[in-house]
Amino acid sequence: MSPDAPWVDYPHHHVFRHGGSKKWFALIMTIPRAKLKLAGEGDIDVVNLKCNPLLVGTVTKERGVFPAYHMNKTHWVTVALDGSAADETVKMLLGASFALTAPKIKKPGNDL
Repeated sequence: MSPDAPWVDYPHHHVFRHGGSKKWFALIMTIPRAKLKLAGEGDIDVVNLKCNPLLVGTVTKERGVFPAYHMNKTHWVTVALDGSAADETVKMLLGASFALTAPKIKKPGNDL
């Protein structure tokens, strides 16, 4: 699976999508650290991931996980890709985002 870069003006922003539906499950960006209220100068690489709204409040208390930058803060989180978020947290959130955005499978006879 390869990312696409849909914005010419933002070459460091890459979207990962499901093949059939083209729904996003991850948006990788390079943004100013100040956008996440982080100390220091310069930029940081982050990924936005869809998250169960019931988990957003809990998961954003973990190191390296923030309310979503430039996305709906009820359904998305931003994860720093600087090593501050635990690998297991990143993997769990990525898997959840992939599942939450997966195309819905129609049940037979449910065409109404």
